[in-house]
Amino acid sequence: MAEIPHSAQTIRGLRTALDTGAESPSSLAASAFAHSNLNASHNTYLWQNAAWSHSEALRVEAIPSDSRTPLWGLSVSVKDCFDLAGASTTCGTRFYKDLNGTATRDSWLVEQLRAAGAVITGKTHLHPIAYGITGENPEFGNCLQPSDSAALTGGSSSGAAASVQEGSAAFAIGTDTGGSIRVPAALCGLAGYRASLDRGDWQGGAHLAKSFDTMGCLFRDLEDAPLFAPIFSPPASTVAESFTEFAVVDNSFLHDCEPDIVASLHDSVRELESLGLRSTRIDVSWWADAFSILAPIQASEAARLHAGNFDQFEPSIRDRLKWGASLSVAEVESFRQRHQTFRARMHEVFAKHQLILLPASPVTRLAAGADHTQTRARLLRYTSPFSLTGSPVVTIPCAIGGMQLASSLNQDEALLALAARLGFQRNSKSSSIGLCRIPRDLS
Repeated sequence: MAEIPHSAQTIRGLRTALDTGAESPSSLAASAFAHSNLNASHNTYLWQNAAWSHSEALRVEAIPSDSRTPLWGLSVSVKDCFDLAGASTTCGTRFYKDLNGTATRDSWLVEQLRAAGAVITGKTHLHPIAYGITGENPEFGNCLQPSDSAALTGGSSSGAAASVQEGSAAFAIGTDTGGSIRVPAALCGLAGYRASLDRGDWQGGAHLAKSFDTMGCLFRDLEDAPLFAPIFSPPASTVAESFTEFAVVDNSFLHDCEPDIVASLHDSVRELESLGLRSTRIDVSWWADAFSILAPIQASEAARLHAGNFDQFEPSIRDRLKWGASLSVAEVESFRQRHQTFRARMHEVFAKHQLILLPASPVTRLAAGADHTQTRARLLRYTSPFSLTGSPVVTIPCAIGGMQLASSLNQDEALLALAARLGFQRNSKSSSIGLCRIPRDLS
């Protein structure tokens, strides 16, 4: 078996190694680079600079011990839609790589990471302009999973997922508009956290659709989940809510879901119930409108951001942008009214049930080279409802697939605390039966 990448260990394990001096930020950064771009497409990263990252590790090592945060010394990859001084921001296209040139200052998010003492290992692959769910990219190549050379990572946070899976980052920064953290996490066997809408500052970050764009992370172990909320928002000043119940979508919603994922959903229900939460099945047939509300608003907002540049992008994205630009003010306003109505009804559901659980993806795998013309709509049917509400969501990795667990807006800390309880329960069971939780051999 190949050496286990340092960054493929749990963050808790890495923290112990750093605190005891068994590892240093420099040694973790060196390990990260040794395990970079291990996917068959060799395109986890669109920008890396080993010398720069090494200098960052040395800077971090000089931070006094009493000023170190829980992210100190950890390797992190950043989706290439956030500026990093000295690098270009491609947004997944050569057009924007040339147009944007070299960034002269860090984005707000990069500033946060560097101030926390995390060591950035590079800027990662994404679906062009973050407007896609598969991780396919005609200019930089389709992003393949390091553990499965015939499978796409999903998108648009494609390289983010690949970086954690291959062990070149302890955690990865992504964005999620319609499902761009949740779907790659589920397809790649990872945990994910989509922050509440409006958490974090987009200065130096490229939007797709401001009404729905959120920041977040991909990582390995649910027990580490509470570490990530402070990246995007100051620590909560109030005591986090303690959840006591959750709702599960009924079987009619799952009509196109693969049987193994439905089985994983049932397993997740039992896991949450074992933590003392009560479950209730709910009818969500009215969610049928969700994607039809999201798609035109998203297209309209993206069209304004990329006005004049539509022909620089692949045909499917170009056509969506042209459609968005063709919508009249009255049409968009009508969709926004439907959005408000949907969000109000979802607020009632969260008020009654606190949490909602359903699959993050109805499929276990996106085959590389297959025709994914219909894939976007199929996957976004599962993710669009929470995009419309702006909800925080944790993606729970399962033996097969991954589940979305969502709460109402700004319940991030409570949601991540519950995810950590679930992770602790899983890890305790694994330890009790002698399971060694290590990544697949990537040699």
